[in-house]
Amino acid sequence: MNSTALRKLFQQVRKGQVSPDEAVQRLRHLPFEDLGFAKLDHHRALRQGMPEVIFGQGKTPPQVADIFSRLAKHGGNVLATRASDEQFEAVVAKVEKAEYRTLARAITLKRDRKRYGKGIIAVVSAGTSDIPVAEEAVVTAEIMGNEVQHIYDVGVAGIHRLLAHRTALSKARVIVVCAGMEGALPSVVGGLVGVPVVAVPTSIGYGAAFEGLAALLGMMNSCASNVSVVNIDNGFGAGYVASLINRK
Repeated sequence: MNSTALRKLFQQVRKGQVSPDEAVQRLRHLPFEDLGFAKLDHHRALRQGMPEVIFGQGKTPPQVADIFSRLAKHGGNVLATRASDEQFEAVVAKVEKAEYRTLARAITLKRDRKRYGKGIIAVVSAGTSDIPVAEEAVVTAEIMGNEVQHIYDVGVAGIHRLLAHRTALSKARVIVVCAGMEGALPSVVGGLVGVPVVAVPTSIGYGAAFEGLAALLGMMNSCASNVSVVNIDNGFGAGYVASLINRK
């Protein structure tokens, strides 16, 4: 339930197309629906402009399927991140049009195809190994109503690969950069563009990378003033923040 859907419902009541009792029935789960094991925040789209997203990790397949199907009943887009094949099988048994994005490990249901973003969100990965995190950012930004372009495997070990995409970077309104190892790529991208850069440290690298900690600290110490940082492997958070920026 978002502001558009709520306004449409009020107009239907005013025109007599929907009875007051039926309207109350549709709104009865605002601000949340208690499933016992989860409390679904149907009010979030009204507060934040985007609906609640399911974090699949740690949940059983039936739990993810139940939450996903309840959210789907409200008519908008639905996204589940860190989802497994088993969770998808449980979801698609209840919501036939749900899709599984394997690289991103995301389950999606996209019905609202309106573009809410004002420009392009570019998602950049330093290496091929960073693509799963980058894909989570791509899927998140797409489901939130943005035009997304991805540029993969352009890390600092071969900086000419990044420079070959300089025109595309200059056209983006927000850029998400995913990198592991020493996490240098966001600083380089930040020095090339005049738009917000959301840096995502990934847990890619040898022992001294400390499962992404080295990249995280490197990004937080970036010399590029337009770089901000989300948590390790948090492609979802990067895609979400980029979407909010792109709506303004």
